[in-house]
Amino acid sequence: MKKKLIALFCMAALIFISPSCKESFLEETDPNAIPLADSFKSQNDVLLAVNGIYESLRSGNNIGESSDLWTDQRSDDTGTNDNQSNAGEPFQFNNFSILPSNTYLKRHWVSLYATVTRANVVLSNIDAVTFTDENLKLQYMAEAKFLRALIYFHLVRLWGDVPLVTKQLSSTEVAVATFRESQALVYVQIITDLSDVITNSPIPNLQTGAGLGRVSKAAANALLGQVYLTMATTQDQTNRQANLTSAKTYLTNAYNMRTFAGLSTIPYTDVFDVTKKSTCPEIIFQIVNRQGDINYSSVIAANFQAKGETINSQKTASGAGYNVTHDLINEYETGDARMSYSVKYANDPIVKDYFVTKFKDVSDAAGKLGYGGNDWILMRYADVILMLAEVNMYLSDNASAIQYLNEVRARAGMTPYAVAMATPSYSSKFPTLKLALLHERRVELAFEHHRWFDLQRFFTTEELVVYFKSKAQADFGSAQLSNFTAKDRYYPIPFDEYKLDPEKMYQNPGY
Repeated sequence: MKKKLIALFCMAALIFISPSCKESFLEETDPNAIPLADSFKSQNDVLLAVNGIYESLRSGNNIGESSDLWTDQRSDDTGTNDNQSNAGEPFQFNNFSILPSNTYLKRHWVSLYATVTRANVVLSNIDAVTFTDENLKLQYMAEAKFLRALIYFHLVRLWGDVPLVTKQLSSTEVAVATFRESQALVYVQIITDLSDVITNSPIPNLQTGAGLGRVSKAAANALLGQVYLTMATTQDQTNRQANLTSAKTYLTNAYNMRTFAGLSTIPYTDVFDVTKKSTCPEIIFQIVNRQGDINYSSVIAANFQAKGETINSQKTASGAGYNVTHDLINEYETGDARMSYSVKYANDPIVKDYFVTKFKDVSDAAGKLGYGGNDWILMRYADVILMLAEVNMYLSDNASAIQYLNEVRARAGMTPYAVAMATPSYSSKFPTLKLALLHERRVELAFEHHRWFDLQRFFTTEELVVYFKSKAQADFGSAQLSNFTAKDRYYPIPFDEYKLDPEKMYQNPGY
């Protein structure tokens, strides 16, 4: 009995002297609810988080290879030529009848902001990690800032004013931060991020080997040059000249980082050759895919193939593949090898129309399931060269503009601009240097998700309405060009985002 009393006394004493006993016994902690900050303990934790930002780009709801709905299908190049059943919402994009309630549009919005969130999480937590190599920390910060800037550049061009968030938010902060910020301030943040990447990071000029798919100085300069060019042509014209000068500076910086003498040294077909994707010096920045991998392979070679065809993939096609407008087909010049490489006419008993052949992988490694190895190219030097032509034209240096234009035309086997202009079939279609540059971008970069942004940059809203309505309806199938109005310059804010706060998340005009 005495021993039992001593034991009870000792237990009571332990409970009494423990200042936290009340909390430890009464408060429960969810073992699965790990604070986000606890995930950042080592350099490798940061690397995994940065890789997660890159991974988010792959989605078709983001800017990956299957994200054409938001760009090319919004333009005059392609479109879902079917308004029945499940095609109804996708058809709204190229029919210019999109509704704020469109669920595809909401998915794009959510995916882009998920990427921004991943970048913000890295940048908000990286200082808590001890790095043995300070350059590695600067590299990870640069990658996060570049990818955040890249996504905000997409957001601001598609929606105009958008919410601007640059830090990790708690659940109570989300509602406070949900309001549209002016395009001007969004562009300031984009420029700030990219300038920091260029000035203060140790990333290489170009990536090679295991670094393919990661950010480089050439990519940062090319993107910042495009940002300034877009601002010069679509934003407040007060700073137009300064923005054009900055655009020329950064695009020239990117151009000077190339490792080849001239574009003609790189065959056009090499750029999209799945066996040369890791060695082609024209590619600046890409999303890397793994041939034969069910999760990380490319699907566009198979998905773009029309019924009865085998040029793209070993996978048997059952549908129309990827619709190409006859308006684009009509734009190719006679003898342009880019056309024969990029599109083909399907002559199946059921499918008789053009489909995209620019992205091919008929290898056994890709197999009959179509797990292709095509990387998705986000930036390449022909784009940079044509932007240099564009900016020099705006700076009234037509001689330099034409020189850059001819560099791209020469690689494609086309005659120089001056010779082409002496041909009525060319000069009647493209009577000005500006229209000639827009044409060259269209045929050179077809199906690479540039066309809609090019149209925004080359034309004011009023001009864009006239441009679309001057085209032949017969070349667009079911999509009605007559639907295009000034409202179509931007997408509507997704309905439930607008309803959260109709005042702060105000809707774009016309919706």
